[in-house]
Amino acid sequence: QLQLVESGGGLVQPGGSLRLSCAASGFTLNYYTISWFRQAPGKEREGVSCISASGSSTNYADSVKGRFTISKDNAKNTVYLQMDSLKFEDTANYYCAAGSRRGMSRCDSYVYLYEYDYWGQGTQVTVSS
Repeated sequence: QLQLVESGGGLVQPGGSLRLSCAASGFTLNYYTISWFRQAPGKEREGVSCISASGSSTNYADSVKGRFTISKDNAKNTVYLQMDSLKFEDTANYYCAAGSRRGMSRCDSYVYLYEYDYWGQGTQVTVSS
């Protein structure tokens, strides 16, 4: 079965950290650009971060730049999103998605507009005191 599974979400205080994982099964992430998205209640889905298949290109939304770090472990077929200095406004359901469309490997700000091949079910992140 081809799927992405996110984990690592939870409840954290402002200023705290979480590390989200996006594990692929049934296919290898070596050939896919992986992006993290988030969606808060009543808000549109937002592209958060991207990493190219090779890992050489990354992208971050302005709202998370300097606080979030994306990485991948090909041996574990997993992409991570390290989230530090979390803020109330980071509260959302976080999804990872894998895509192979031409041009996605640039991981520029337009990558979040492409059609993705696989989506995870999401993991909830709640930042609250």
